[in-house]
Amino acid sequence: MTTVQLSINEVFETIQGEGFHTGVPSIFVRLQGCPVGCPWCDTKHTWTLDDAFLTTADKVITKTQESEAFFNADATALLAEFKRLQYTAKHVVITGGEPCMYDLSELTTLLHAQGFSTQIETSGTYEVRCHPDTFVTVSPKVDMKGGMDVLTSALQRADEIKHPVAMQKHVDELDALLARLDTLPKRVCLQPISQQQRATDLAIKTCIERNWRLSLQTHKYIGIE
Repeated sequence: MTTVQLSINEVFETIQGEGFHTGVPSIFVRLQGCPVGCPWCDTKHTWTLDDAFLTTADKVITKTQESEAFFNADATALLAEFKRLQYTAKHVVITGGEPCMYDLSELTTLLHAQGFSTQIETSGTYEVRCHPDTFVTVSPKVDMKGGMDVLTSALQRADEIKHPVAMQKHVDELDALLARLDTLPKRVCLQPISQQQRATDLAIKTCIERNWRLSLQTHKYIGIE
């Protein structure tokens, strides 16, 4: 297996606040780079990969505010950072940015061999390359500024589809995506964009009608990262 260098914007330990794994202690690995261009994105500092912002692992891990600073590491070096930081969580969430810009097979395979569970949070616009037991959360991004298409292969690989909604057209877009699939995913979640009240009301109504799940960004409500 070819060693893959990952560009990493953040590494931190917290509680997963969204989707199926809400409440699970987790190590977050936020990768740098994303061409999708969601207007409501709250991690726009991860969009651009510019070597002018390349720095050391210690400076990235200890930074106290969001920035474009990132470090490069392979799977073995990243695992060494987990051990150095004495993290105790055994669930690793690989997010971004758009993590599936990278081949995550090496990282997820190593983590599973070391007793971790893994999760990828992706927009579904890239092929998902990871360990077979990795839990894949696809939050499909439709008609975004970057002009990227949501891949049917990503939807089929999803263990959970967690769809951001603000208005009815977002529900309609999800219906169109699900119509591509022969078998519906086990878990479909709706997540209100920016915690807006009308978005929350729509998500609740639709989840009850469809027997889907509601995903709230609970980390924002309780004030953790």
